[in-house]
This record gives sequence, structure tokens and C-alpha cells, in this order.
Amino acid sequence: MSKANNTHLLIPGESDWQIWTVVPNGEATLHSSHPVARPSEIGKPPQGDLVFFFPVKSLTALPLHVPTGDTSLFDDLAATHAERAGFRPDPFAGQLTDIFPLLTNSAQSVFLSVILRPPQTADLPPTSPKAFDISPRAFPVMGNTLAVWRELGQWVFAIHQDGKLLYCQATSVSAPSPDATLIREIRIAIAQLSMQGIRAEPSSAIVWTSDPATETSLLSRSLSLQTELAPRPAPVLPNPLSKLLPADVRAARRAARKRQNTILTIAALAVIYLGTVGYLGFGLWKTRDTTTKLLTKVKAVAPEGEAFALHIAKWDELEYGIDLNYNTVDILNRVVRSIPANSGLRLTSADISATEINLIGEAAQLEPVNQFSENLGNNNDLATFKWENPGPRQTSRGWEFNYSGTTLSTTP
Repeated sequence: MSKANNTHLLIPGESDWQIWTVVPNGEATLHSSHPVARPSEIGKPPQGDLVFFFPVKSLTALPLHVPTGDTSLFDDLAATHAERAGFRPDPFAGQLTDIFPLLTNSAQSVFLSVILRPPQTADLPPTSPKAFDISPRAFPVMGNTLAVWRELGQWVFAIHQDGKLLYCQATSVSAPSPDATLIREIRIAIAQLSMQGIRAEPSSAIVWTSDPATETSLLSRSLSLQTELAPRPAPVLPNPLSKLLPADVRAARRAARKRQNTILTIAALAVIYLGTVGYLGFGLWKTRDTTTKLLTKVKAVAPEGEAFALHIAKWDELEYGIDLNYNTVDILNRVVRSIPANSGLRLTSADISATEINLIGEAAQLEPVNQFSENLGNNNDLATFKWENPGPRQTSRGWEFNYSGTTLSTTP
């Protein structure tokens, strides 16, 4: 079997990125694992077609129940629902949305609309994939099941209805086992689906993990579900694959087609030129005329590239104003979540901008201060900040501290 006929799946693992190989009419086998933060840091993948699966944290799932069975209306209904929820994909960022039907009849339909956050270059593999999909679709289950697993260090979950993906969500929980915070996220998701008229009633739960010591009793008891603990299964290739296609990859494909067309055009011109030399210059004139027209067309489309570059530059200038990552209220909320619960630690001053944070606070005991310092450094939502945490000072009221953080890169 030629290796070129194999299909390779690049999927986020528990704490690494994994490449699985699928041979025709065969089961997937693990080819290699890569303990890197982003897929761009992975070396050249093996020879063959590559399918890239986006992690759950890079997408938003929006299930929708509509009183129609006309599938031609699904795209417009999903776009309207997304705008009401505050999502409006950038049309210049590629195909960032897709729809996966669950139930369709003449009276009603239920489908899952997926919206992908625009990926950066570092979020994509170095080799352009042949296709894209989302990681929950690589691990199908049977019946009405709640699936929970760790993805790149954090717990995620997916709700399936009749074996089809109904909803999925990433959380910030990184505990060794499913805890109360994760269970609360699952309950909120089920309640929100119920409010939309979508039945999300898992009859069982499964926790995929490589650690056999993972505790599932809290999850089983809190949700009243029989819970199975098992290793995550080998992935499968979804059929059909999603229509997701980021702009960078789409542009690369267009450039490849353009280069191929250019080569074919040049070859055709060469054949015409050589074939018409004997026609006393008539063929030469025709070839020159064709070349001039082609160059005119190339010159005519050049301003479009300049306009697109200017458009991107203007959006980059507005990033501090429109990107939630630079919202000072949201940044303060992320800082507050790092304060140990019921510790008595409080902030007396918080100066926050998009690129700098200065925190002054106090606590009666030293331990909450040290724990707060550690939490700031481990908070994934504050990963862009580099922290300076000098030792706390003891006062008559307890302990005071002054921590400061600056972004690793101040340019949007």
C-alpha cells in the first residue's frame, strides 16, 4: 500500500498534538505525538492527505431548533441566530461556519451550527491540510450520551443525541478529575438547550482519559448518570467532512491554481508561437496580442491585493477597541478569578490597560497571597502577560503585595 494513499488526522490530544494514520478500509493508528502548544510547531507531517481537526476551544457551538424542514433556509437561519448571539464571522477570514443536521422532517428541524474563531498562522499546521473538521466529530458515540475528555490540558464535553453531535464546549477546568465547576458548566449547557426547545437528556456518560485513577463519582452522582471510564478511542474520518476552510489555506489553494493556470498559459503561448513561425509573422503578432491582454488583466487585478492589505491593516489598528482580549473589564474579571476562594484576600488597587496590569492588595495570611501569585502565572486566560511578583510585605494588618504584568507582545 502506497503511503501517498494514506490519510493522516492531526488531532489535539490530552496534552499534546497527535497524528493518526488511516489506511483505506482500515482503522486509525497513532503515528506520532508532539508535546507542543500549537500545531505550527509540528514538523513536516508524513506523506499523504492531511485532515486537521480544530480543538473545541477554537469554536462556538450554536444548536438551533426551527419550525421548518426546508434545508435551503438553514444557512440564513443559522446566520441570524449567530448575529443575535453576538457572532458575526469575518467574510474575509474564509469559510468559518458549517451546519450539521440532527433532525429534519416536514414540520421541524434541529441542527448544530458551528462558528470557528479566525485562526492565526500559528494555529494551523505548517503543511496546508486537504480538509478541516472539529475534534468532537472524530469520536462518535452511540445513543444519548455525554462525553467528557481532556483536550490540550483542559476538560471539554460534548452532548450527543441519537449518536449525533448536538453540542460541545471547552472549559477552563484543568483539575485531574471532573469537578464541581465542570459539572456546573454541563448543567448550564443542558438548561440553555432546554430553553431553546432542544431536548438534551443524556442517558449515560463516558469519561475518556489515559489516567485510570480519574475520579468519576462526583460527575455520576451530580448528574444521576451511569458513567464509564475508558481511554479515548481511535479517531475516525467523519463522512462527510466539514466545509470549514480558513482564509490562509483558501488563499494558498487559489495561488496554487493561479500558478498552474499561468504555467499552462505560458506553455500554450509557447506552442502557439512555435507553431505559427511559418505563417510569415501572423502567428507572432497573434501571440504578442494574447500576451498583452494577459498582462493587462494581471495589472487590472493588482489593486485588489493592495485594497485587501489596507483593509487588514485598518482592522489591526482597531484591535484594541474590538478584541475582547483587550477589554479592561474582562481582564479584571480574569484577575479576580485567580483570587483563592474564601481566602480574605482583596485588591485595594487595580490599574489595568490592554498591555499592563498593576495590582495592589492585602490579606490577613501569607498563604492566600502566595496562592494568588501562583494562580496568576497559571491562568491560561492571562497567558499573554508576563508577571513580576516580588515577595509580599508584612504589616500590622497582615500581608501586602504589589504585582505587575506586561504583555509579551504590545503590538496587536
